[in-house]
Amino acid sequence: MSETNAVLIRGARIYGEGEPQDVLISDGEIREIGAGLTAPEGADVIDGGDQVLLPGFVDMHTHLREPGREDTETIETGSAAAALGGFTAVFAMANTSPVADSVVVTDHVWRRGQEVGLVDVHPVGAVTVGLEGKQLAEMATMAAGVGKVRMFSDDGHCVYDPLIMRRALEYSSALGVLIAQHAEEPRLTVGAVAHEGPTAARLGLGGWPRAAEESIVARDALLARDAGARVHICHASTAGTVELLKWARGQGISITAEVTPHHLLLDDSRLETYDGVNRVNPPLREASDVAALRQALADGVVDCVATDHAPHAEQDKCCEFSQARPGMLGLETSLAIIARTMVETGLLDWRGVAKVMSERPAEIVGLPDQGRPIAVGEPANLTLVDPDREWTVHGPDLASVANNTPYEAMTFGARVTTTLLRGRVTVRDGKVQA
Repeated sequence: MSETNAVLIRGARIYGEGEPQDVLISDGEIREIGAGLTAPEGADVIDGGDQVLLPGFVDMHTHLREPGREDTETIETGSAAAALGGFTAVFAMANTSPVADSVVVTDHVWRRGQEVGLVDVHPVGAVTVGLEGKQLAEMATMAAGVGKVRMFSDDGHCVYDPLIMRRALEYSSALGVLIAQHAEEPRLTVGAVAHEGPTAARLGLGGWPRAAEESIVARDALLARDAGARVHICHASTAGTVELLKWARGQGISITAEVTPHHLLLDDSRLETYDGVNRVNPPLREASDVAALRQALADGVVDCVATDHAPHAEQDKCCEFSQARPGMLGLETSLAIIARTMVETGLLDWRGVAKVMSERPAEIVGLPDQGRPIAVGEPANLTLVDPDREWTVHGPDLASVANNTPYEAMTFGARVTTTLLRGRVTVRDGKVQA
């Protein structure tokens, strides 16, 4: 065993269960687990402090804005935010400028993520050229590139043409990749900025019906069935989508779905202030949808949590609500929100958190070295969580270039303290390690 690269985590509770254990790591792998382990000479010793040790988190849905909008986020700042949030792998969506619809862009994103080295940054390729929904992008070329694109999505835009979506699903099945759909029938959301319901009506905001999402979920489930392909639903937001997922699974259709932290915590009552920070796509729904999504995540109907981390410039949020760009920061606050909405409510234990934030997303996108069990011989992609660390969110203190967080001044009761990527400490005591 090399002593210079050894790390010993002392006294952590693995999955929050049982007595505290020591975890010895070397050469990027877990070498030994037990009580009272001896630290090799020169080892980096981390005090687990009775904290919860979990597999490093995997985020299937982030917007890192590079290339093109480095004024709002870069791969470097987004990677720092991800590591601080306990993530060891993230997927960067394709709506960059230029669009990630070619191997030139996807390979650039991969290489830049490797240069930064704080998390594995996996590029998401566009389904269609320019996200225009008219012509399939060169998926095979991107999948074979250095970045080895595993997932394709026009997120921010729905692949609304059913024939294009059908062809994409057929093609994806042959390539062994995943199509992730932004479920929105665009003809139902013209002028829409808020959930269609009493709150939007009272505030005079254009309503976004649940059916806009649910009609595409139903359509794409049927298309996936006929194509013998997998389809993934981005940011599920309605109780109706939950019921459609149950139905589709009952038919043997290969469909998965994610939910964002903000759709598990916030509802459309937030819109009373007309603050653009609360505009998001899909919109914040009613409290009944929030409750249904929480239960669906606990039951496994919704597979995983994905942040939809979406940084925006101040001028794009501090404006009239209808003109605000949709999206919120999510990487650094994700764990805290899941602890509040799912753990503190008794819907999930910490092993359940590992499943929805690490294991299941890694399985869906086919990452062999992420989301692995905490066991001897497994890659040391790990995160330590202090379940009793109270902290208050302040946008300018977050690592992202942007600070558009809807959680400003909110106090949470759990926080990531340490993150390791293949045995290398990327975050220690809540601070990024260069």
